[in-house]
Amino acid sequence: MSLAPEQPAAQMPKPPGSVGRAIITPEELRARVEAIGAEITADYQGRPPLLVGVLKGAFVFMSDLARAIDLPVEIDFMAVSSYGLSTESSGVVRIIKDLDTDVRDRHVVLVEDIVDSGLTTDYLAELLKARRPASFEMCALLVREDARTEGIRYVGFSVPADWLVGYGLDVGERYRELPSVHLFDRDDA
Repeated sequence: MSLAPEQPAAQMPKPPGSVGRAIITPEELRARVEAIGAEITADYQGRPPLLVGVLKGAFVFMSDLARAIDLPVEIDFMAVSSYGLSTESSGVVRIIKDLDTDVRDRHVVLVEDIVDSGLTTDYLAELLKARRPASFEMCALLVREDARTEGIRYVGFSVPADWLVGYGLDVGERYRELPSVHLFDRDDA
């Protein structure tokens, strides 16, 4: 049996711009995630939380957060899009992947990497609350200085409106693996 020669994997084009200075270090991230984990542990005694992560950006934060919570936790994910491959929000939130878990009568904590305007968070909060969880809270690692933050119980850091990468955040699917949060200097030429 003859196999076709392997083709090289397609390379994603590098987004225009460069990774700038780190604004949140790995040590600062670790300390804040541990503090949020301790808060959730205290708040959810006797009520194991279901962490609902918003893909793709929240996967790094949620992984560290789950380990920082000293309780049994369950995990599920949703994937939504308001950006696509663009760096500008379309203003329309689309569900790409819904939950596998029924949230009815569960203690749900929605976990976001970053709240830009609050559009996606507001949409997901409304959607998940309509499914009748026993309780519902929101957690965001990063919140833009000018974002709507009503209803976000657990917040990691307030950040400027600059484009950011690292610790799960990307531009054009790049730089999620960086251990710190960095400014991204876009080439807008």
